[in-house]
Amino acid sequence: MSTPATLIADDLLRTQLHIAGGWRDGSAGESSPVIDPATGETVAEVAVATPDDMVAAIDAAQEAFAGWSRTPAPQRSRILRRWYELIVERADDLAQLLTAEQGKPLAEARGEILYGAGFIEWFAEEAKRLYGEVIPTNNPDRRMMTIRSAVGVTAAITPWNFPCAMILRKAAPALAAGCSMIIKPAEETPLSALALAALAQEAGIPAGVLSVVTGSGPRLGEVLTRDERVRTISFTGSTEVGRILMAQSAGTLKRLALELGGNAPLIVFDDADLDNAVKGAMDSKFRNAGQTCVCANRIFVQDGIHDAFVEALGREMAKLRVGDGREPGTTQGPLISPAAVDKVRRHIDDARDKGARVVQGGDLTERGRTFFTPTLIVDASPDMLLAREETFGPLAPVIRFSTEEEAIRMANDTEFGLAGYFFSRDIGRITRVSEALEVGVVGVNTGLISYEGAPFGGVKQSGIGREGSRHGIEEYTDLKYICIEGVA
Repeated sequence: MSTPATLIADDLLRTQLHIAGGWRDGSAGESSPVIDPATGETVAEVAVATPDDMVAAIDAAQEAFAGWSRTPAPQRSRILRRWYELIVERADDLAQLLTAEQGKPLAEARGEILYGAGFIEWFAEEAKRLYGEVIPTNNPDRRMMTIRSAVGVTAAITPWNFPCAMILRKAAPALAAGCSMIIKPAEETPLSALALAALAQEAGIPAGVLSVVTGSGPRLGEVLTRDERVRTISFTGSTEVGRILMAQSAGTLKRLALELGGNAPLIVFDDADLDNAVKGAMDSKFRNAGQTCVCANRIFVQDGIHDAFVEALGREMAKLRVGDGREPGTTQGPLISPAAVDKVRRHIDDARDKGARVVQGGDLTERGRTFFTPTLIVDASPDMLLAREETFGPLAPVIRFSTEEEAIRMANDTEFGLAGYFFSRDIGRITRVSEALEVGVVGVNTGLISYEGAPFGGVKQSGIGREGSRHGIEEYTDLKYICIEGVA
């Protein structure tokens, strides 16, 4: 088949930094390869920014903020709407680019792009609905009100697993609110971010309002956290890095929106619809080869349905086709790197050592490299690494339980609290378990929960803040109280 380079639209394959409306190399002249995880080939060499380059982006964002924040909301909305339209028009080209750098199947890549674009469409409308309120007065000579104003310069630090959607989920509300934003994409997947910036420029987003600075996360992230002009940082990634960003931001009391690690439970009760529970588990566990923060990391199945569920899940897993995301029929792409493969293997080995059985999969496919077989483990237990750590791979461990109380206790026995799923047809149980799970997002009888109109975020050490919905734009605004005296 064709090499990745021949499939990528030339006008979207950008390799330079995007700062102040222009394209430039890093000031040190360095570059870094973007590796196709399916082939090991270099897709492109992308500029590596220095701290001075990041400061230049902050300078441009600060200068651009004044004009953008004063731009009437309907005008900002129209520009964002045009950005949305361009992304939808170029979805196929963007999907080729995304698959080349990240590996997921083309159908999934296109779905991610349209999903991400939905946030622009949503927040383009929310820009016109940043309402304040009038407060009933406590004095006849006084009037009181609130307004929401843009916080200023913002930054987004985004991960490699959803290199398009995670950017748009952050940039759309920030720009809608009137903020400027600097995007620091993952080093593994910078090409999608740069392509989105090219389309933003074409849509009419002013110079400096949206910049993309590629390079080392620790070096560039520290510049963002230390600079007092950056008022808000939105980060999606590991809890460990989230803690570092929080500590570094303490000196400037920066606002943080953190979407961090997950350890999602998926509970199947005896009264569940078996076919629907299996479908939900497949949807949640194997999307993006299990490399999502909300995928089912621990699958708890009640005694009465356990054996039937395991058998049915195994049949569906056997239908998955592992391969290059550009090949027709591929339903699971490669893992992002050899390090990701090593982690999955470590979890499998630990589970075996502690008494679990691998009944399906368990190693690389015949293609080798980063192509890992969908793996089903039974007789898993909460003391295993696969139940304590986020696997981030196509590993489905099944843990048997007896009572509702036991399932809830095991599901909540983690420092994380991002997403949780369960399957039941008992309305009382649905109410009880929905309220008892210590997570920010609950999926009941479904493994697919994301929607731009719904709030997304975690509790405990899975983060703070919410993305999507009317609440998402509030992360980029300050609530200002105005008291006017002498009006009677």
